[in-house]
Amino acid sequence: MPSILKNKYYLYLTEFFSGMAVMAVELGASRLLAPYFSSSQIVWTIIIGTIMIAMALGNLWGGRSADKDPNPDRLYVRLIIAAVWIGAIPLIGKYIILAISGILILTVSTNFLVIAAFAACMVIFVYPLFLLGTVTPSLARYTVDSLADSGKTVGTLGAFNTIGSILGTFLPTFVTIPAVGTSVTFLIFSGILLFLALIYFISAKTGFKKCALSLVLFVLCSIFGHSNSFAFWEEDLICEDESIYNYLQVKETDTSVILSTNVLFGVQSVMKKNGTLTGMYYDYAMAAPFMAGIGTEDRADILILGMGTGTYAGQCSRYFPNISVSGVEIDQKITDLAGRYFDLLDTVPVATYDGRAWLQAVDQTYDVIMVDAYQDITIPFQMSSVEFFALVREHLNENGVMVVNMNMKSDGTDSINAWLSDTIASVFPFVYTVDVTGTTNRELFASNNSSMLQGFEQKTAEITNDELSLLMQRVSSGLSAHEGGSRILTDDKAPVELLGMRVIDELIQDEIGYYKELFRRDGISGILEAT
Repeated sequence: MPSILKNKYYLYLTEFFSGMAVMAVELGASRLLAPYFSSSQIVWTIIIGTIMIAMALGNLWGGRSADKDPNPDRLYVRLIIAAVWIGAIPLIGKYIILAISGILILTVSTNFLVIAAFAACMVIFVYPLFLLGTVTPSLARYTVDSLADSGKTVGTLGAFNTIGSILGTFLPTFVTIPAVGTSVTFLIFSGILLFLALIYFISAKTGFKKCALSLVLFVLCSIFGHSNSFAFWEEDLICEDESIYNYLQVKETDTSVILSTNVLFGVQSVMKKNGTLTGMYYDYAMAAPFMAGIGTEDRADILILGMGTGTYAGQCSRYFPNISVSGVEIDQKITDLAGRYFDLLDTVPVATYDGRAWLQAVDQTYDVIMVDAYQDITIPFQMSSVEFFALVREHLNENGVMVVNMNMKSDGTDSINAWLSDTIASVFPFVYTVDVTGTTNRELFASNNSSMLQGFEQKTAEITNDELSLLMQRVSSGLSAHEGGSRILTDDKAPVELLGMRVIDELIQDEIGYYKELFRRDGISGILEAT
């Protein structure tokens, strides 16, 4: 046995950094997958589940392998392989995800998000974490000197693994990912594992070819895989960044500046360079002040939960010059982007806070509260429940109106919008919805004021801006009253991720139905000819 293994502290450090790497890879996995599959509870469940499978298999195989062949070279070769694999994830991981998604999107009709995310996790993360799972049983084989102290030794190994896991949880989230990004985070922890293995082989004076090859591969991965660009096919990006909460992408076109968070194919905020209406749900939501009896020259207070970069705040400030707008946005980096790229007015205060927690902490009431607090493609469950909407009602003035953006238009008795609408109708007696033309969004307006529609008609009749007037006529013609039902979301039970996943499946099938039929009939050649 090499002399370095006689020093138990080196073995404990191996256990410590292996535990740290496992958790760092797990957190990095969530950020790698988020731009493609979201960061919902469903995706987190898949990540945790696949990693636990890998660790369990690694523990089982590692113990048997250590008993059969206790040569420590085998363990540290596995560490080298795991290190190089993890270091290669930033370089090839996104291509693997897109390849798997491209194959499955043509062959899977339901649960695409679950199946694609699970397949990506299995291909990218299971093998290196399986190798790391062999560390603990292998080290136990080398550290236990006798049965008399076996409990103490194994317990110490477990403690070092746990402490390393704790640091591996906090460091990526609060230090490395916000500071240097997901790609470099993978490379940092890959480098730590590689360094540990190299120390072993150098002290053992063996395995120099393996060490040299692994160093070359790691350097290549570092050179070509350190970029944080997930949307490598985009040409109009002016900013790609990561925060504690989100992957952030700012895109500029000839007419607009657009923010997307986590989901590459969605729009969270948009600014029209010429100052016109956006053509999106923000425009329809401007009906809420009119429903609250607010004219274009009246004073009022508006609160936006889920401020984003301030699209709705900018629209309201432009068409209602005398109102006071404030916002709540949990992600400070998004607020920073709002000032840098989206011309958010300095007069609009933005609190960096969770929307529900903010309402619980303040006493102020408002004429309009907009709820637009999406976590990529799903509503956070705590902002979809009857308890949350009751809290919103408490912060509305007598004739106040709540407007909710439901960003996945869906129909049916068990759709997410039916659940949301019924939940809100159990709190507010007057609820109206309108579909946003040309999008998947639906806007919901709720109030305790029985004359909200009369106020809307009265105030919109006073509009002098032709563009705004035409838009409000479109909203008026599309409004539909919602009669409450029994589908109520609560803090205890709000399956918004599963409900949202059904809508995603429907949207995918609608979008690619033509190509799936081509694939069934003519195979991949038919798709290539069509594109």
